[in-house]
Amino acid sequence: MPAANLKIVTVDQMVAVEQAAPPRGVSLDTLMENAGLAVAQAARSELRTVAGARVLVLTGPGNNGADGLVAARHLRRWGAEVTAYVVTHRPNPDPKMAAALRYDVAVVESAADQDLGQLERLLDGCGLVIDAVLGAGRGRPLTGVTAQVLQRVNARRRESHGPKVLALDLPTGVNPDTGEVDPGGLVADVTITLGFPKVGLLTFPAAGRVGRLEIFDAIGLPENLPEVDAVDLELMTSGWVAAQLPPRPANSHKGIFGHALIIAGSRNYVGAACLAAQAALRVGTGLVTLATPESVYPIAASKLTEAIHLPLPEDSHGRIASRASAVLRSGLSAYSCVAVGSGLGRSPGVARFMENLLGADFPPGLPVIVDADGLNNLSGLPGWWESLPPQAALTPHPGEMSTLTGLPTAEIQRDRVSSARHWSREWGAAVVLKGAYTVIARPPAPGMDELPALVSPFANPGLASGGTGDVLTGIIAGLTAQGLNPGLASACGVYLHGLAGEMVGRRRGDAGILASDLVDALPETIKSLKNP
Repeated sequence: MPAANLKIVTVDQMVAVEQAAPPRGVSLDTLMENAGLAVAQAARSELRTVAGARVLVLTGPGNNGADGLVAARHLRRWGAEVTAYVVTHRPNPDPKMAAALRYDVAVVESAADQDLGQLERLLDGCGLVIDAVLGAGRGRPLTGVTAQVLQRVNARRRESHGPKVLALDLPTGVNPDTGEVDPGGLVADVTITLGFPKVGLLTFPAAGRVGRLEIFDAIGLPENLPEVDAVDLELMTSGWVAAQLPPRPANSHKGIFGHALIIAGSRNYVGAACLAAQAALRVGTGLVTLATPESVYPIAASKLTEAIHLPLPEDSHGRIASRASAVLRSGLSAYSCVAVGSGLGRSPGVARFMENLLGADFPPGLPVIVDADGLNNLSGLPGWWESLPPQAALTPHPGEMSTLTGLPTAEIQRDRVSSARHWSREWGAAVVLKGAYTVIARPPAPGMDELPALVSPFANPGLASGGTGDVLTGIIAGLTAQGLNPGLASACGVYLHGLAGEMVGRRRGDAGILASDLVDALPETIKSLKNP
């Protein structure tokens, strides 16, 4: 069975899943013990040597604190010098505290540390702080001793030889549903989220406090829980993406892998057209035709020897002229998909070209991917979405999404998942809302249930450079040409794009990555997915 994506949950959904476990023979105590052991194992991997290492576990009053005490017990058993610092009072009786004490975990109560002097001494020479103060159920602002303790830990973490901070499930001060943060909350170096990733951990500004996000889903939850199946938001995994990629039989020929038409470029944006076409070629498309304005054609042809080139009429500024649609329309049925928009520029003529291209006699069933200036030019046309074919994908960044919807960018960014879902339904097209943790929403087929929205696991600042969006358009076009529907091609394309960025970043760092670096890395990226 191919690997599945991971469900992304709200607090209420996670509570429902946990409460469904005991009737199916898995106690909450078992889940807690498994969670604590997972955190202890993660902590051990963060420490160079666990024996003799100094570990401080900040505990709170609830289950998050109990998980932390389980982790403390295991780390002490493995030879670490572990202190549980009780930030807020634990319940009485407290079985997890009693078990920790039996293994000689030292305990310090904040109530007996009025000036936090003991906390400061514990932080001296400490290698790792485990944040188990407040879990998903905390909604009130951080005040009093809790805020003071977190402030001290944050300050020590910033020191050159300060401790690492490992957050248990989520950093204290992060709203797990909205991604909002308390100003006094903790900043983690690594977060071990348990069971399923929480929505807020993949949403900014909270995502900026998470550090490296690691997901430990094997906490013993029963399989096939309806409460899990009902969750309609998923984090894409490498195994799932690998299973979707088009097969490449040994007896293949170029005709099997489709023919993508990419309509792109203008005098000022030659590179956008070349990057999109090159990316489509690099993901294995059989044939790629690049349609560009006449003045762009000689430059593009000199850079891309593998593509077919189709010069189009242009206006006096080197942008595609509205009459270019007539050149294209008669031959559209020869292509497996059309991608349009990268580097077109904005003008009334380009807008008319887009309107004419996607008009009433656009070939039925021909998929189309619209990006960048394709979207910007469409946005000024009343009811523009009504001209989209049934198989369409739109790939806006937040600013373009604002232009398309008329909503402020901040409002779109506040709930990216809901925004992508809503407009995907309204427009009847797959929507790729680009950015850190890109969201893909796909409209269901008629009579079918709504498909889960998908989230990319990548947030890479190295991708914040010109041309990377054009590369993504080419990837999606190439996968669509090879037979994936535009929504699925968009999801797989987003993952390949992000993974390529990670691979390049590991070699070169996160500054100075060029869009062309991603193009060159695509074959290696696909190989790594298919042969992990």
